[in-house]
Amino acid sequence: MTRMITWICGAAFITSAGAVLAQTYPTKPVSIVVPFAAGGPTDVLARILAERLARALGRQVVVENTVGASGSIGVGRVAKAPADGYTVGIGHWSTHVVNPAVFNLNYHVMNDFDPVAMICTNPQLVVSKKDVPARNLKELIEWVRANQSKISAGTAGVGAASHIGALYFQKQTGTSFQFVPYKGAGPAMQDLIGGQIDLMFDQAANSLPHVRSGRIRAYAVTAKERTSAAAEIPTVDEAGLPGLYIAIWHGIWLPKGTPKEIVARLNSAIVESLADETLRSRFAELGQTMATREQQTPQGLAAYHQSEIDLWWPIIKAANIKVE
Repeated sequence: MTRMITWICGAAFITSAGAVLAQTYPTKPVSIVVPFAAGGPTDVLARILAERLARALGRQVVVENTVGASGSIGVGRVAKAPADGYTVGIGHWSTHVVNPAVFNLNYHVMNDFDPVAMICTNPQLVVSKKDVPARNLKELIEWVRANQSKISAGTAGVGAASHIGALYFQKQTGTSFQFVPYKGAGPAMQDLIGGQIDLMFDQAANSLPHVRSGRIRAYAVTAKERTSAAAEIPTVDEAGLPGLYIAIWHGIWLPKGTPKEIVARLNSAIVESLADETLRSRFAELGQTMATREQQTPQGLAAYHQSEIDLWWPIIKAANIKVE
């Protein structure tokens, strides 16, 4: 009887402590680690989210860029951070699906993180510097075939989504060109605008503002359907390169072992932020499609993440895409 009373009291204490933890968190600023350079698509999304999330949490939310190795340095930083809810990681298809298939990482993308929420998804755009003479995707392919030794494509790093997209383009078109890796899509885009590189296979969120301003040219969206943010851009199917589908979804993770009450509190704040009409409008302008309410749960992100690994790892291995 005494043991039973002790167990009940202990359980009540743990439940009470968890409730208090959920109510008090956060007590200091929260950092979102962006594993890419400032100005890139992931950085832009993180900063929009951080601004609204700070209101939901009642504390400052700071964005910190930790770059290198196609995002794996920043993701690794989150994996090794204290599991207290104050170091939050944002990542996407490339960092959490492609990287573990092509790199030898010192962390496990499924076992070393607690999923919090999926936030949005967007396709890539096939884009070029404005001086490229091609006016549509078929003309671009012919131009690339005729000038392969002279053409360069910028990437956000070896193994990044921009790199994988370009590799698939090469395989489907039978072309070859030089890759120029950067520390993120932001610096790569600046060189595309400046004409130092010729092509990019870039997230719509990063490219669309520059397409609209006329500083670069877009040829196709890597999806089955056109994006509502730029309905004038044809799909790869429509433009003559069917099946080149790549969608870059973003999610939020915490270090493994973060108290479930903190995971739930952060998830609630993210869900509140994603429901904000101003945030949704800003995401839509960047070509983003909001994650469904089910995907915004920790369980939803975990399930979607696993399904993407199941889909893409065999494809990457079959394509023999490896990074030394």
